[in-house]
Amino acid sequence: MHGHVPGLERNGLSTLADLGFWPAPRLCRIVYALGILSFVMAFIAMPPAARAKESDTPTQVDVLDKIIAQEQAEMESLRKYSPLVETYIQIRRQDKDVGVAPGGDKYFLGRAMLAKGVTLERLAHDTRRGHNGLSGSFANFFSMEFLQRGFLQMIYLDMNGFDRSHYEFHYVRREFLGEVRCLVFDVDPRVKTEKGRFVGRIWVEDRDLHIVRFNGIYNGSFIFSYYFSFDSWRQNAGKNEWLPAVIYCEEGNVEHPVAKNRMTPAFRAQTRLWGYALDHAQEEQELTRVLVEVPGDQTESATDYSPLQANRLWTRQAEDNVIASLEKVGLMAPYGDVDKTLEAVVSNLLATNGLDIQPQVRCRVLMTSTFESYAMGRTIVLSRGLLDVLPDEASLAALLAHELGHIVLGHRMDTQFAFFDRIRFDEKNTFRHFAFSRPLQEELAANRKGSELLMNSPYKDQLATAQFFLRALQSRSKEIPNLISPHLGDRMPTNWTIASTALSGPAPKGKAADMPATASIVALPLGGRIKVDPFSNQLHFLNSKSVGLVSENERMPFEVTPAFLYLTPTK
Repeated sequence: MHGHVPGLERNGLSTLADLGFWPAPRLCRIVYALGILSFVMAFIAMPPAARAKESDTPTQVDVLDKIIAQEQAEMESLRKYSPLVETYIQIRRQDKDVGVAPGGDKYFLGRAMLAKGVTLERLAHDTRRGHNGLSGSFANFFSMEFLQRGFLQMIYLDMNGFDRSHYEFHYVRREFLGEVRCLVFDVDPRVKTEKGRFVGRIWVEDRDLHIVRFNGIYNGSFIFSYYFSFDSWRQNAGKNEWLPAVIYCEEGNVEHPVAKNRMTPAFRAQTRLWGYALDHAQEEQELTRVLVEVPGDQTESATDYSPLQANRLWTRQAEDNVIASLEKVGLMAPYGDVDKTLEAVVSNLLATNGLDIQPQVRCRVLMTSTFESYAMGRTIVLSRGLLDVLPDEASLAALLAHELGHIVLGHRMDTQFAFFDRIRFDEKNTFRHFAFSRPLQEELAANRKGSELLMNSPYKDQLATAQFFLRALQSRSKEIPNLISPHLGDRMPTNWTIASTALSGPAPKGKAADMPATASIVALPLGGRIKVDPFSNQLHFLNSKSVGLVSENERMPFEVTPAFLYLTPTK
């Protein structure tokens, strides 16, 4: 769509080494840091009127040159990475009840080869084209190359010369993004007609002068090559690196009469990047793992495995091999706090039903936004996107109870994955190589068993919200087909009647502290619960304040919303 997108090029001073102060002895580094600070403090202390009159003062020129040099070094550093890139796009339509609602979606998942510029290798394709909610010119527009490379390009300010010879910089103010104090500049190309130049605003952390956010558009759109406005965020990865993490894009307004006549449909999109250091993360886990040098029980009565134990161990080995394979390519998060929370809910279900399952039931989380939940052996897997939208703990318990039903009923997994040759495959074939979908009979049986487990659990009086969640998902299913299309398991059991008393029982109560404050929220927007560390792939629950709703259109179930990251400085 954009024509040829060249690879990364070095223009002028491209690394800090070119300026003669990196690397440097410790004392020199301290002097250099103090030097930057003095420049920055002098610059931000200058009154606005004085800055307007002295836009080319030595202080401002020095600060800008250091910002530009740091950005060029950042672009060069990105070449060593090949992160996963996921773009999810929701088309927006008018809705008589809430004003605006999803009206179709698109999805892309791939591996970026940043050493080659904006090259991508697909891992998952968009679901059936007939289900994307588009037609005519819109469908043709969204099937073009732009989807694969255009959103990835938004991690770069300018791949062909971000410097003072091509851009004008105008200081705006100081501003905090989370805990990071930033200098804010408006940026404009000197030649307004040059295609692909960035027009917008940048935020520069004032410690090492990294650009941590930029918001604007690339210049030069025309009818057959269209650029969208975007908001691109980077996260601190330590070691003097800020890596691209999230890009938010929004176009058009279906409620505005001018927008209805645009060539492109109104939409919102989020692009997420993660998996920058997969090898590093695996090395860290290996080095920090506590090793037990002596086997367990060595008594004579426990020196052999029965056929039943051998069968369980073989299944466990298959589970472990699949987990290791998905972690290796960055599709499954390392074990962490989110997994432990899921396992605590499973423990509640097991304990109140008098079940002691060995080997113990484990929970893991896929990194993807698409809604997914399945059981393989005695491991339950849910996706990050699904966890994001769940309204409360009881809804989580309902989905876990369904998968636990498969385990209690003894539904099998493909244990051929216990053979190590069966987990050697090309990364791009991951979703074709693994499959954990179930026959309809097993799904229906798991629904019945899941309901039974829930009715004996602490969640039995809180299931109304879970039932409303499944109903809301079913009502939106035609508008978000890509979001609800799993890569490895079955679709969500939206037709499941969790329990006959679910909708007639008392209102939901007793929610955990991090659950929504009102039972009328049947589903959260995407990104509503989980935050991602793009460097380590670790997942954490959001630590956000509870806020009340002002109007109906703030509910936004299953919707894409803008991204605002709480940035933290280098420790």
